Amino acid sequence: MDVKKIIEGKKILVVDDEKDVLDSLVELLNDCKLDTAESFEEGKRLFETNYYDVAILDIMGVRGFELLDIAKQHNVPALMLTAHALSEESLKKSAEEGAAYYAPKDEMINIDVFVADIIEAREKKKNAWVKWYDRLGSFYDKRFKGTKWREDSDEFWKKKLKQFDGM
Repeated sequence: MDVKKIIEGKKILVVDDEKDVLDSLVELLNDCKLDTAESFEEGKRLFETNYYDVAILDIMGVRGFELLDIAKQHNVPALMLTAHALSEESLKKSAEEGAAYYAPKDEMINIDVFVADIIEAREKKKNAWVKWYDRLGSFYDKRFKGTKWREDSDEFWKKKLKQFDGM
């Protein structure tokens, strides 16, 4: 997969209340056209006045799940990017509520790859969660060590990780 080619020129909205995170994402996604917002209100306004190929949403601090609802209304796939809400509950809630991806800020260095996964899945009418699991499944296995994050919701994850056509 040619990540640079896939993400080049794509319009991305990033909403996070941490200025340093926004600055890092602007640098990491310099091949994209980015709009950034530091609050729920600003993110909502940008959704209502622009089109985006992907949204990257923090969960804590900017009401990320409410922004996820707005992203869905505008048919924009959303990547939930979090540090403080990195939990089994937030992971499953993100998947249940229609996020296209759920990534830890610990892995932000790979944000271009995650965004490319979402764009490529959408273009090919595939499920981005399959790529997500390939890339980050072992991270979550280690992070949620001692838990059965997937087994506890086995039927849900089997359905979520199933490859399908038509997102």
